[in-house]
Amino acid sequence: MTATDTMTRTRRITKISRGQPTSDGAGVKLTRMLGHRGLMDLDPFLMLDQIRSDDSADYMAGFPNHPHRGFETVTIMLDGKMRHGDNKGHSGVIEDGGIQWMTAGRGIVHSETPEQEDGRLWGFQLWVNLPAELKMTEPGYQEFARDEIPVETREGATLRVLAGRSSTGVEGPAKSVSIQPTLIDIVLEPGARLVEQVDPEHTAFIAVYKGAVSSGEGRVSDPDLGVLEDGDTIELKAGEDGASLLLVAGKPINEPVARYGPFVMNTEAELHQAVRDFQAGKF
Repeated sequence: MTATDTMTRTRRITKISRGQPTSDGAGVKLTRMLGHRGLMDLDPFLMLDQIRSDDSADYMAGFPNHPHRGFETVTIMLDGKMRHGDNKGHSGVIEDGGIQWMTAGRGIVHSETPEQEDGRLWGFQLWVNLPAELKMTEPGYQEFARDEIPVETREGATLRVLAGRSSTGVEGPAKSVSIQPTLIDIVLEPGARLVEQVDPEHTAFIAVYKGAVSSGEGRVSDPDLGVLEDGDTIELKAGEDGASLLLVAGKPINEPVARYGPFVMNTEAELHQAVRDFQAGKF
């Protein structure tokens, strides 16, 4: 092995996407971190929303029954409880520290409603694209509670590995049918540094939800998203108040994306078919 073979390249922050306040569902207030005009997508990731409020009026209406086709949804809870139910017989309550990974595939109708009447509700939903060959796969559902998520501690850092594998070999329970994801919830103490390996062929970003973190000259603060350049290693340093963030990475699909609300396909014709199938009760 040559010296060149062992060299690493740090994935520094190349773009900062400002979180955009918006609402969705039946009027739930949230911050859209990915999936807005400033940053429409990061192949294979389509959207990242953060819900965070102590006021139940901001979230109680929830997300009543709605369809999906052609992608996966990932719900990560930090505080509070959210109930999921769908027309394929899956149901459950995602509580603080838990994760749900739903593969919509060929079609599913589901609802997400807060399982609380007051207090803080804080969590994320990530949309993950599916390649053409899997867009019509059978729907699937995974749910894991806090005590099923492995926790790794390093000097000044705590990593909850939700999906994929950390550089020390800790493996998370959630799986995608396609993109070989890495999803790690990271908490850094003030001034702490973290070095972590990421597959050089995967798209990667960080979503900061508390404090601020820097990589080289790039600095991302709550509630913004930082896109990471090509490379195989990330090097992060927390600000003076520490930092909490999600590290997200996955294998790009490199296919055309056609979107219409809750449907994500490859062509406009496939979107029209999705609408017809939903209206015909075929989901």
